[in-house]
Amino acid sequence: MAMTQKLILASGSPRRVELLAQAGIEPARLLPMDLDETPKRAEHPRSLAWRLCAEKARAALDAIKGDPAWADSYILAADTVVSVGRRILPKPDLVSEASSALHLLSGRSHRVFTGVCLITPDRTVRQKVIDTKVRFKRLSSHDIDSYLASGQWRGKAGAYGIQGIAGSFVVKLVGSYTNVVGLPLYETVGLLTGEGYDVHESWTRG
Repeated sequence: MAMTQKLILASGSPRRVELLAQAGIEPARLLPMDLDETPKRAEHPRSLAWRLCAEKARAALDAIKGDPAWADSYILAADTVVSVGRRILPKPDLVSEASSALHLLSGRSHRVFTGVCLITPDRTVRQKVIDTKVRFKRLSSHDIDSYLASGQWRGKAGAYGIQGIAGSFVVKLVGSYTNVVGLPLYETVGLLTGEGYDVHESWTRG
């Protein structure tokens, strides 16, 4: 009998769990990594997404070292960065930060970078950064104040979640929608299948 493959998701994001479920993938364990996500001086948004997803994956690997139950696991980590030009927007906890971000996004285009890092059971590291361009409509003060009151901005890159109310702000999107939600499914499934993870196994069970 074949050994069941185990996938550890180094994230506690419900959105990433839901996206994996959409592709028929259920992580065996959620292992969120609480790291300092402060950008380094002059760090490019793409470079930040690349660095943070790798740091999260390696931190999760360190966390399971010495535990034979997880020795042969795949580890998947991701980090999403929103930027206007080279300016990196926060994942705000404060209303003032969210308000500033939304005013900046109003009526203009921005980019969403999600870094995805996979560590295989033989500890090979595979990474990608996916880039999506998003344009918001011009937001009225009423739009912004009402969105802030909804609380849907809290802790989200760029102070919005496209899968919620803020989806109605989007005029144009070029690239991967799931990337903006927080995990580019096409690329993630490609990484997993390329490294021998059987994403189809659950599909056949209906």
